[in-house]
Amino acid sequence: MTRIFSGSTFEEQIGYARAVVAGDHVYVSGTTGFDYSTMTIPSGVVEQAEQAVRNIEAALREAGCTLADVVRVRYLLPERADFEPCWPVLRRAFGEVRPAATMMVCGLADPRMRIEIEADARVSPPR
Repeated sequence: MTRIFSGSTFEEQIGYARAVVAGDHVYVSGTTGFDYSTMTIPSGVVEQAEQAVRNIEAALREAGCTLADVVRVRYLLPERADFEPCWPVLRRAFGEVRPAATMMVCGLADPRMRIEIEADARVSPPR
């Protein structure tokens, strides 16, 4: 098993990895809009969704795959109304891939967080 870390202080404080590679499966933890290099987060939900996708892409890249390998996503938002404004961002990321998806309304760990995205992927065999 391989663990991937992003540099988020949350990973160390709470005790988890950004992603775990187990065989050909990649499990990306719930990922928010924090820029882990600065530990800052934009206030807008769309900007947070864009950053979360970039963070997921970075973890997948390190695991040897891309957004095209995502088979499942979960979107977690404190406010139901914030989901639709994110659709263009999510469509750009996953529109061609069409993974199984779920959206849930729930509280998040930090009140600045407006969206959290979790993704599962499969590493494609070498060609």
